[in-house]
Parts: sequence; C-alpha cells; structure tokens
Amino acid sequence: MTAWSRGSEMATAANQKQLSVLLVDDDVELCGMMKEFFAEAGHHLDCAYNGRDGLNCALNGTYDLMILDVMLPVFDGLTVLQQLRRRRDLPVIMLTARIQQQDRIVGLNTGADDYLPKPFDPDELLARIRAVLRRTDTASGKGRAALTIGNIRLNLGTREASVAGSRVELTSIEFDLLEMLMRSAGRVVSREEITLALFEREATPYDRFLDVHISHLRKKLKGERNLIRAVRGVGYVFSGTA
Repeated sequence: MTAWSRGSEMATAANQKQLSVLLVDDDVELCGMMKEFFAEAGHHLDCAYNGRDGLNCALNGTYDLMILDVMLPVFDGLTVLQQLRRRRDLPVIMLTARIQQQDRIVGLNTGADDYLPKPFDPDELLARIRAVLRRTDTASGKGRAALTIGNIRLNLGTREASVAGSRVELTSIEFDLLEMLMRSAGRVVSREEITLALFEREATPYDRFLDVHISHLRKKLKGERNLIRAVRGVGYVFSGTA
C-alpha cells in the first residue's frame, strides 16, 4: 500500500459529512491503518475479517457504504455481494489484488458500484467513496421533473424509469447513465465525458467499467435497447428523438 497521506485536502473536503463505512478484509494490519485514516478524516470505519461476518454486519448495520475485498475466508467477496444484493441496496466498492480485467467485470456484473485494485492510495479510495455516494444521494435534489424520449420515461424526482409504461428497475449508476445519454440525445457522448461526469476519474484504454453498465442498461431496456448505440473508439449515442 502506498504511504498514508494524512491531513490532505481530500480528507479535509470529506469532513463535510461524517460517513459510516464497513470494511470487509482479512488483512488485519490494513484494517487497522484504514481505521486510523478514516478517523483522522472525520469518519467512522468498522471492520469484519471474513465474508460471513461482513455479510452479517452489512445486513444488520447502518452503513453508508461497504468496502469489500474479493479474496476472503468463509465466504468470498463475490458470494457476499450476491447475497447482499438480494436483500439490500448498500453501495459497494470492491477491492481486488487480481489484475485480470475479467475478475473486475465479474464484480461489476454481480452488482458492485466501483472497484479499486490493490495496492491503492487511501485518498483515492476516499474519493471513490464520495463519488459513489454522490450518485446515490441525488434522489432528493432533482425535483419532480420527468424526462421522456419515445417510450422511455425517467422520473427525476423518484428516480424511477419506465419503458412503454412498465417500470424498469435500474441501479443508481444505470439511471444516471441513461439520463446523461437521453439529455444528449442525438449527440455522441465520449467515453471520457461519461467517465469523468459519472465516475469522477479519467477513462483508461482498457477500462471495461462503462461497457458493463451499458450492457446491463441495454438488457433492461429490452425492446428499446437499440436506442443506445456504440460509436467505436469514441463513445455512445442515444439515437431516440425528443
């Protein structure tokens, strides 16, 4: 792990709201350092050291977000995430020491909101947490306006989506992604623009994070899935007309 940058501007900014975070990782030393770092940043961090205890804490605790390692004793991280997603919509950032892209895609397909490879910078983790929580905390700030294009309707107040009058269950990030594309209907939105706006980081050439969410979104839109077109090497365009 890189050096802990205590007292940084990032930690100071995060002090604006105290967070309650659950870290599930069997590295006791890492958990101790993370707990100290979060405390100095003004946040509360609980730790669980195996998948079974982590799942129990996530289901019964009151946390803003869970940081979940992939490699865990008793239950592995993907099993914990699968079980959690059946019962709660708690935001999850996965940690992985594996460098294979496919391992990260599996985590995203299982329902992770973001992932971070080990070793990581704690300030970057804190920034990722804030970005995920900003996406999930916007439900009350968009009023009761609706955005409708063709058969697709987004209620920006309740953050509900429907296709031809039938409700479609979208995750927070899928809703934000669809809204961004619909607001830019007819214009190609670059991968860089989407990644920066929704994930608050720069896109990388081999990052499949966005593609996974686009794939999920298309499947959920069913008959309207072809409205989202990929422009190779550039980005995506919502081809419907307002």
